[in-house]
Amino acid sequence: MDNDLRLGLHPLLADRFSPGRFDPDGVVDDETLGLLLEAARWAPSAGNSQPWGFLPVRPGEPDHARVTRFLAPSAARWAPQAGLLIVNLARRFVDDTELLFSEFADYDLGQAVAHLTVQAQAMGLTCHQFRAFDKDGLTAELRPNPGWAVLSMTAVGVAADRGPGVRRRRSVAELRGDPWSDDR
Repeated sequence: MDNDLRLGLHPLLADRFSPGRFDPDGVVDDETLGLLLEAARWAPSAGNSQPWGFLPVRPGEPDHARVTRFLAPSAARWAPQAGLLIVNLARRFVDDTELLFSEFADYDLGQAVAHLTVQAQAMGLTCHQFRAFDKDGLTAELRPNPGWAVLSMTAVGVAADRGPGVRRRRSVAELRGDPWSDDR
């Protein structure tokens, strides 16, 4: 049944995949970057708090080397070749206090990155979201303002491969049933 449902998905969702390699000639220009960030900007957030921030870096730019030196070996094999790397941050706290800026900051950042991902797909680009980097080292290097936390990265560009032909996804039944015990 799940494959039947997939046929009804919008192609931007059904065809989405995370490439294992990027074409190093796949440049992400300023206009494209602006549209990607505009898509993220319009994502929903709790109380319209918009608790997300991004550091976009492209090959050849000074910040690209600052970011890529913190990649784990698994990501260092493919991520630097992407036309764009985006460091994704969430505003969790008000400045340097323990006062929550938004208890939903991580969730809302995920929404913004999802919007960016769909926009990229619509523009013929692909995204690979990842967390294979030294988060503490990168945070120390970038020194975000107090209250902000580096959470993940997104590589954006032209895929150099399609990845595995068959993608294994959990079934809809698993999505509905896995969180619950049988005696619920």
